[in-house]
Amino acid sequence: MLGRAAFIVISFYMVLFSQSVRAEWFSRDGTVMGTTARVEIWTTDSAQAQPLVELAFKELRRIDHLLSPYKPASALSRVNQSAGDPVGVQISPEFFHLLQRALAFSVETAGRFDITFASVGHRYNFRDKSRPTVEEMTPLLDAIDYRHIQLLTASSQVILRHPKTRIDLGGIAKGYAVERAASLLQRQGVQYAQVTAGGDTRFIGDRRGRPWRVGIRDPRQEGTTVAVLPLEDEAMSTSGDYERFFIEDGQRYHHIINPKTGLSAEGVQSVTVIGPDATVTDALSTSVFVMGIDHGLRLINSRSAYEAVVVGRTGSLFFSNGLSKQTD
Repeated sequence: MLGRAAFIVISFYMVLFSQSVRAEWFSRDGTVMGTTARVEIWTTDSAQAQPLVELAFKELRRIDHLLSPYKPASALSRVNQSAGDPVGVQISPEFFHLLQRALAFSVETAGRFDITFASVGHRYNFRDKSRPTVEEMTPLLDAIDYRHIQLLTASSQVILRHPKTRIDLGGIAKGYAVERAASLLQRQGVQYAQVTAGGDTRFIGDRRGRPWRVGIRDPRQEGTTVAVLPLEDEAMSTSGDYERFFIEDGQRYHHIINPKTGLSAEGVQSVTVIGPDATVTDALSTSVFVMGIDHGLRLINSRSAYEAVVVGRTGSLFFSNGLSKQTD
């Protein structure tokens, strides 16, 4: 007959064994914000796995309904519909704060990051392989200027002062969405996870004792990588000219628009930024793409917590200071 102490010890190891059996990775893929999304978590409680994954997807969908320029009822669409109205639109504090962050990047990059690019950008249709003509684009260029956006802090109102100005948060919204979803998982006690939407990923912790190993895609050869980064508890965002594009008369037209010209930005093929906040990595990857290698890496090197890998126009690799030191 077992004594009480022996029974307690055996019961303790039975609990440990049952937890180790249940502990595993759970994942789900879906389509959110017009792109492929993935949530992967590690948990010791399989019964909680699907609710946790759904919690993250629910947050991604919520932000999509808030910030999508393609949903007529979204808050962002309402703002665009009010362009030229001197009263503007009252928006949620969350949306207002994200606009403030976007405008701060506009100031920091001297307008290379500019959410009003959509004033011309919405005329590109990458499914139909169509773009605005010079005659259509020219009168719209004046509408691209982040200074046309007026924010009234006391009332959380936004005013688009130019009647043809449109905004699109595509250069920051997905990063914000995955950062928010990951934050919700962390608050639920999740210690190891990844949340991905398109080119933006937020990693929670490591991959159970080893880093997440993330490949940077070769922009001209699908299925191959140009570099692999080991990451732990960081965000990673990639902006590339291969995501949405078409080629016409040998010229590549893609969705990353240079606000100064209304044309697709040139000079690099992709930019990958890593750092602690996916909202920031998303905005920085877009900024560096438009700014180009020299000015873009100078921007990254001014931020000690962020690093970047740039694939140049001919396929050459360029690294920010922290990464180049690691690769010496």
